[in-house]
Amino acid sequence: MPSTYPRFGAGLWHFATYVDRYATDGYGPARTTLDAIELAGQVGDLSVVDLNYPFTPGVGLSEVKDALAAQGLGAIGITPEIYLRRFGRGAFTNPDPAARKAALDLMHEAAGVVRELGADYVKIWPGQDGWDYPFQVDHRTLWKLAVDGMRELAGAHPDLKFAIEYKPREPRVKMTWDSAARTLLGIQQIGLDNVGVLLDFGHSLYGGESPADAAQLIIDHGRLFGMDVNDNLRGWDDDLVVGTVHLTEIFEFFHTLRKNNWDGVWQLDQFPFREDSVDAAKTAIGTLKRIHRALDRLDVTALAEAQERQDAMAAQRIVQDALFGSPAE
Repeated sequence: MPSTYPRFGAGLWHFATYVDRYATDGYGPARTTLDAIELAGQVGDLSVVDLNYPFTPGVGLSEVKDALAAQGLGAIGITPEIYLRRFGRGAFTNPDPAARKAALDLMHEAAGVVRELGADYVKIWPGQDGWDYPFQVDHRTLWKLAVDGMRELAGAHPDLKFAIEYKPREPRVKMTWDSAARTLLGIQQIGLDNVGVLLDFGHSLYGGESPADAAQLIIDHGRLFGMDVNDNLRGWDDDLVVGTVHLTEIFEFFHTLRKNNWDGVWQLDQFPFREDSVDAAKTAIGTLKRIHRALDRLDVTALAEAQERQDAMAAQRIVQDALFGSPAE
């Protein structure tokens, strides 16, 4: 019998309507925060969602509470929208002090929503913090603004966790928080225990990392506050359905989490532009359940012995047996 499944979650944006520069009117009808919560409830296996903040116009906190309760969902995180056009020159690193203050004010508001909803963390994705051209910024100044701003934010809320989601680029050509190692270095400089990392599997792939290696590094520093899973073709943050491209690497990622006894939520961060969002979530969770069962089948003793010898082919056979069954069957 398989061990008990973990809790599954999703970014609420999974159920939004998407736009791009070729379909600026969107790939479907506009949806409110409440519409997205209702769709999330149709998945069946979701326990929690990460919500963007502010909510869509006209939707208040009490309505969100009621909608979540009606669907049997909780909130795992609140993601303040510091990455949209309003902060196009940066949030923490904006050259305008008034814009930096406005961004921090929004993040302080999000912290209050975390308390109200009983969520686990404020997720910080500073997508507009960074630069686009050589010589555009003074790198020491930019890094100081990023580190000092996070210290000011998290220091004001010692009872809450703040999870930085790193990414190599987009929307900025180069993001300030761009890798596991650089993010851990910044957290070390911040010097607060309530600042950690939200590891996005696709960002790690896209950034040229091994997600399993990145996870181990972050865990070894005691800073893995959360994670998102998805997939991509490694050239862009495609946010495809998890396991559709890099099945072996996502299996290694979850093996790394299990062997370290990390028991957080397995959370989806997918952008089903042209697919039915509920179907995409159900398909992804089906894959995650199969991965979970395969982890139960994995011969961890034999794998550890193969890894001690650095025997690549022996390790691959052990992993393939767990994923696909023995070729003799």
